[in-house]
Parts: sequence; structure tokens; C-alpha cells
Amino acid sequence: MSYPEGVRALVTGGASGIGAATAKRLAADGVPVVTADLAPGADERLDVSDPEAVAALAAKLGPVGILVHSAGIVGPSRPLTELGLDEWRTTFRVNVDGTFLLCRAFAPGMARAGWGRIVTMASIAAKDGNPAQSAYSASKAAVVGLTKSLGKELARTGVLVNAVAPAAVETPMNADTDPAILARSQALTPMGRFGRAEEIAELIAWLCSEQLSFSTGAVYDASGGRASY
Repeated sequence: MSYPEGVRALVTGGASGIGAATAKRLAADGVPVVTADLAPGADERLDVSDPEAVAALAAKLGPVGILVHSAGIVGPSRPLTELGLDEWRTTFRVNVDGTFLLCRAFAPGMARAGWGRIVTMASIAAKDGNPAQSAYSASKAAVVGLTKSLGKELARTGVLVNAVAPAAVETPMNADTDPAILARSQALTPMGRFGRAEEIAELIAWLCSEQLSFSTGAVYDASGGRASY
């Protein structure tokens, strides 16, 4: 892949899973990458749901040309009628507010530069709706809507905004997910297996590159054939 000379990338959720694989993939193409995460091992510690923390990081880093917002949580895996409002809101704060805050902080600099790539992290659950994961499914559907809207807003600025919607991927984020939910996901996947973080990172790298030129506000599936639309 090719990228403009001097462009830098910020990858949230970059300490593990898809975020770490994406950071490694971009770095392999020579892109300077800053990772941000609450987990140990990232370059910057960041709570993506904290507006002041996001603003402070943006001030510290200055403009970046690539934003991959991979930070997220699965949230509770129980029937909707058993969920507490705080659990629901926490899932949305991380998955939706976090996406909003990161895009709001870094998109203006990209637009001023006349070039940028933003990749958000949706999910096949945004399209299908996973039973017993209503908070996660609804939050990822909100990420899809946000991505489509922002893609249209920035369409003439040189900044392209797209989402990736994986099916279940072998990552630490799924370590505590109900095994029954993961088994259902695998059963629904025609390829009959979970995705690998490196496979998702390959798609993200293309979405961040100069090779992408006529797509924005789109959702790219990485679902082993599960996605039907």
C-alpha cells in the first residue's frame, strides 16, 4: 500500500487484537503509528469515552492523517430485559461516544490538510443483531450510521471515512464473551471459522491507503461469508 509522505496514524485499541494487528500492518508499510489504549503496551494511555482525555491527546499529537478507531467493548451478554441502564450506557459511551470524540478531534486537521483516512469499527452484529447482545448490536449500528453521515460530510475534503464490520474474530475482546454466542456466530459463518486479527488489518490498511479513492461512508464486511447485505 502507499500513503502520502510524512502521514502519521493513530490506532485506538492498539494494545491488542485488531488494533495491534493494524498498527503492525501500517508500520510494515513505513507509516509512523501511535497506539492508544487503556491496556498496557500502547504508546498512549487513553479512555476513548473521556472528552478531556481525547482532547488532550489530540493537542499532544497534533494532526494525523490516518485514524483507525478500533477501541471498543462487547458489553453485557444477557437478554435485554435483564440489562441495567448503566451497563447499556457504558457500552454506548465506549463504542459510540468514543467514535464520535475521536472523529471530532482529528477530522478537522485532516480536512485542512486535504487528505485523510478514518476507519471505524462496526460489526456484523450491527446488521444482524446478536441475540443477548442488544447493547453491543445497537451501539455498532450507531457506529455505522455515524460513519455514513461523516463520510458524506467530508466527501469533498479529501478525507474518506469507512467502517469495517467483522464477524467474530479471535481477539482478547472476545475472551469473556458467552461461548454460546461465539458458537452461534461460527455456525452462521459459511467459512466455519473465526476471523484472525491480521486478516481484518489487511482490509483496514487498504482503507487507509492512497489506493482507496472513490469510497466513503461505506461498510466493508469481513465476515467469512456471513453478511447478506
